[in-house]
Amino acid sequence: MNPYFQLTTNGAIAHLQLNRPERMNTMDPAFFPALRDAVRGLDDAGATRALVISSTGKHFSAGMALDVFAADDLQLGTRSARDRLAFQQMLRKLIDCFSALDEAQFPVICAVQGGCIGGALDLATACDIRLCSADAFFTVQEIHIGMMADLGVLQRLAKLVPQGVARQMAYTGERVSAERALAVGLVNAVLPDAAALLDRAMSLARDIAAKSPLAVAGSKLALNHARDHGTASALEQMTLLQSAIFDTTEMATAIGAWKNKQVAEFEPLMAASKV
Repeated sequence: MNPYFQLTTNGAIAHLQLNRPERMNTMDPAFFPALRDAVRGLDDAGATRALVISSTGKHFSAGMALDVFAADDLQLGTRSARDRLAFQQMLRKLIDCFSALDEAQFPVICAVQGGCIGGALDLATACDIRLCSADAFFTVQEIHIGMMADLGVLQRLAKLVPQGVARQMAYTGERVSAERALAVGLVNAVLPDAAALLDRAMSLARDIAAKSPLAVAGSKLALNHARDHGTASALEQMTLLQSAIFDTTEMATAIGAWKNKQVAEFEPLMAASKV
């Protein structure tokens, strides 16, 4: 039994629910590879078309547990060259655990209730879509404990919200309310409570899962490339990507279902080869 979250699947939709409410769903070192392995396992299997990440309890997650910084299983020393090299390697591995969300073939929907604090915001910004409840708030907590956020939020947040907003959040650690998060584009919708939030997230996941998984995976690849590259490079990538996945049989299935107002039956993506 995973102590950090419960992972369930219902057809093409997967649901990963953080389940340590008594600890405000804080993250310790073992959480990160557990999340990474779960997401990459779904990705390798090829059957998942959308993943919803939600939580239990009052808060989505309070981020990294403070006692982690006194733990012996992380390389946090920076006194010597060897210490610093080990620190860099450790940090790359932690970053990679959230990058698994960004790199998955399927879209990831993050449903946030209550606090999305510190490392939890790193997680949320690595997802494709964020929804939240009316009581949600978002904060770059790390600045309050004398460090910069280092698991991806500084790199991703400014591509989701205006630069000035991202910088103010990073420099002050102020709490951004659900209403403000919606206004600046950090979330797509605000729902009244946690139950309505999960219902909306699952409904959105079903909408995505009903589409061609080939087209959705290609769209995510194109959007991610465009986010990280200039327009000319992104357009060139589009010509190569579209030529690689253009499938008239898939299109015929989609068009037929759309015309007849039916749910299309698509083949899942292929499972990854084991190496």
